[in-house]
Amino acid sequence: MKTSAASLSFKYTLLLFASLIVFFPLYILFINSFKGSAEYGSTNIFTLPRSFMNFENFKLVFERAHLDEAFLNTVIVIGLSLIGNILLGTMVSYVLGRFEFKGRKLILGLYAGAVVIPAITTQVAVFSIIRTLGLFNTHFAPVLLYIGADVIQIYILLQFIRNIPYELDESAMIEGVSLFGIFYRIIVPLLTPAISTLIILKTISIYNDMYTPYLYMPAQRLGVVSTTLMKFTGNNSAEWQLISAAILVILLPTVLLYLFLQRYIFSGITSGAVK
Repeated sequence: MKTSAASLSFKYTLLLFASLIVFFPLYILFINSFKGSAEYGSTNIFTLPRSFMNFENFKLVFERAHLDEAFLNTVIVIGLSLIGNILLGTMVSYVLGRFEFKGRKLILGLYAGAVVIPAITTQVAVFSIIRTLGLFNTHFAPVLLYIGADVIQIYILLQFIRNIPYELDESAMIEGVSLFGIFYRIIVPLLTPAISTLIILKTISIYNDMYTPYLYMPAQRLGVVSTTLMKFTGNNSAEWQLISAAILVILLPTVLLYLFLQRYIFSGITSGAVK
């Protein structure tokens, strides 16, 4: 009994320590986002602000960084990217997971092999293609790059598709449903947990990506939330109190997205499907 209690105490101590590590950077951002410029310069980052009612930094962030436009540009890029990405990803996974044909393993191997190639080594060619297509400095430049399904996405969807009973397809075929009908009437609804998971992962990935928007959408009017943080930095200094406030504002949508979609992740994929 003593050993069990000690083991339980050790486990909870580790969990508490891990939680502190995760939340400590957020705590630092939170307390420094309420400090003025002079206060931030005269205190260390661990000192509590004089007042938690000082919202001047948040006001300056919206005014100087035009966060309303940045959020709109981000939503446009993420929305278009997710539609194309999920559509292509589910279709590719449906074909690879439900049909046997020559070249199937080769296609999976090419997806896996693409991960080995560093993305930075292909940027010259990719940039030339984007300019040739006339997409440079438009929303469609990053959308075209984000829209492709990656190997992790394919394998996640494949695992879910393989757990869907094939008897559902056969029953639908007997009723005269086409292959495309089976896809969007049976497969896609049962992929809701996987799609929700991928939406979260893809959204966070695009939301946090600074390199692609900065390279392919450098125009000020096309700034997204990740690139707006650069407006508070200079060659020799940075306004860290404003950066802290901006990061907190930018983090809020991703937290809400996870809270809204997390129930889909853990829900049963085929609960009641056969019935």
